[in-house]
Amino acid sequence: MATIFSRHNLSTGPDVEQLAEKLDEYLFRDIDSLEETTEAIDSTFNSAVLSLYARCAVDPRAAAAETWESMVNAMQLGSALFATTGITEGTVECRINRKLRTLPAARGPRSSINAGNWLSAFWLAVICHEQQRMTQLCEISLERLRAPEGAYDEYIYHWVDTLQTYWLRRPGLAGKLTTAIEMTDPAIARIAPLDLLQGQLYPPMNLFYHFVTRDTEGFTPALTEALKLHQAYWTLTEERTTDIDGSIALGPLAIACLAHDGKFPIGIESDYLPKHLLQHTWLGEFPT
Repeated sequence: MATIFSRHNLSTGPDVEQLAEKLDEYLFRDIDSLEETTEAIDSTFNSAVLSLYARCAVDPRAAAAETWESMVNAMQLGSALFATTGITEGTVECRINRKLRTLPAARGPRSSINAGNWLSAFWLAVICHEQQRMTQLCEISLERLRAPEGAYDEYIYHWVDTLQTYWLRRPGLAGKLTTAIEMTDPAIARIAPLDLLQGQLYPPMNLFYHFVTRDTEGFTPALTEALKLHQAYWTLTEERTTDIDGSIALGPLAIACLAHDGKFPIGIESDYLPKHLLQHTWLGEFPT
């Protein structure tokens, strides 16, 4: 029988539900404007992720169709962000919010094309079981994702390289993962705050290690530890405790989805890992 790991006391009342509806209202308007210009596609992606967190706050099992649509919209916008910035002219077709849209190239350098947003886009594609989008994201060069010096610790590029190597079945996975993990040592990683590094950035790597080594016995303990660290991070201050960004553990959820697909026993249930997202209940309900 699975162990229950409770989410921290996050507000799920009418105010949050109204927030989710209002966020969607603005989001759908912004999505419709993308066919005219993609200059705001990065902020539209951020809005979609925020809407997802709000939906998961009020629907922790992701039992409602609106929650799945929110997940799909965030995933589609994450892919579209990198697709429209990967061309310098012309257009690219992207399905967003149930409609196939022709989006113009996003001109000029974009600070949003970075390893942090790549990880978010990749996790969303994994959760939505969008293998073609995962492949497209993994074909993006590390050079394109490099932010100005001082924006990210070097570990993040090794982590992206590890995930790309895994998905594209390139050689050297074990060494790359080992290097990525070693470079999260606080003595080396000096840019990310220590609480963020330990509570949000390192746990998915550790969990991924148990997944790729087929450590079925160690996976659930590692997942439990990841959720404990997620909760500790989002309850460290009173302000964080009320932040809907903490409603789900996106990276651990994505890796748990990979493990679920790989027939790993998942011995823990938690609102941080919405049941119907983890189990792909909604797949095929509408085009993604």
